[in-house]
Amino acid sequence: MIVGFAPEGGRLRPVGDSLGDLERLVWIDLLNPTADEEKTLEAQLGVDVPTREEMQRLEVSGRLYKEDNALVMTAILPARGDSDDLLMAPVTFVLVGGKLVTVRYHEPRVFKTFPQRAAESNVGCASGETVFVALLEATIDRITDILERAEEEVDAISHDIFRSDPPKSASRDLMSTLQLIGRKGDLCSNIQVAVLSLQRVTGFFGQELADRADGKDLRRRVKTLDHYLQSLSGHASFASQKVGFLLEATLGMINVEQSNIIKIFSIAAGVFLPPTLIASIYGMNFSFMPELRWHYGYLLAGLLMLASALLPLWYFRRRGWL
Repeated sequence: MIVGFAPEGGRLRPVGDSLGDLERLVWIDLLNPTADEEKTLEAQLGVDVPTREEMQRLEVSGRLYKEDNALVMTAILPARGDSDDLLMAPVTFVLVGGKLVTVRYHEPRVFKTFPQRAAESNVGCASGETVFVALLEATIDRITDILERAEEEVDAISHDIFRSDPPKSASRDLMSTLQLIGRKGDLCSNIQVAVLSLQRVTGFFGQELADRADGKDLRRRVKTLDHYLQSLSGHASFASQKVGFLLEATLGMINVEQSNIIKIFSIAAGVFLPPTLIASIYGMNFSFMPELRWHYGYLLAGLLMLASALLPLWYFRRRGWL
């Protein structure tokens, strides 16, 4: 599917027949394009549009390059940002002839929200480069929202882990918390991948702008984006460290709870060992055992076993082991 956008008073308006009115367009968005659509667009723009296989096969060093008069930049962007299961896939940005061409095979939300905002307000999208920078700004804002949501959820997990009134089924809660922390760790890692990918894109594009006499405003905006991405990278690293701390704390609490269970069995064995010893003594089949003929021998043996069980129990409580 190909959707084209043309400038109109600083706003972006979608064009019905995108390929039929290519001269007016400043942004051409390709979502799951067919081979025929790619060939048609390549013939009209004179640039090689990367296929899905080429985008996935590209190494890090091959995601940013200049081809004749076109800049080709590929970034890894997230989709399904409202869940922990982010869909990370490449998106290619091609700047050629004053136009921006985006090629993607998944649907990050920014590609829905940005055209709506650009159609309602003046975002200064008069050329492909200005659309590209504005789209990067909207993408970074979206990633920031995802990271802030993740951090809020991590704070809620931290509150649940360290609350002062843990439930009786703490073991089951800790196991589910462990799985939740693992998902948050994956989320933070994916955000870091997206941020690092965008840093490479802004650095490459900023270097291209530095070689031009014009574009002072674009250079300033790209430089601001680069600084913001650096701070966002630090924020994502802090969130990842906090997730790592919670992971270690949860594992430690699980170990403590398992140790407490083992301690209960050990104390129970220590409490019942003396009565078992007494019962074993009087269970021996010797012909000469004076206590067997005592009138109160059974009662005495019972009281002795009870006292031998209560005495270790009292000692354990006094030492604070119970």
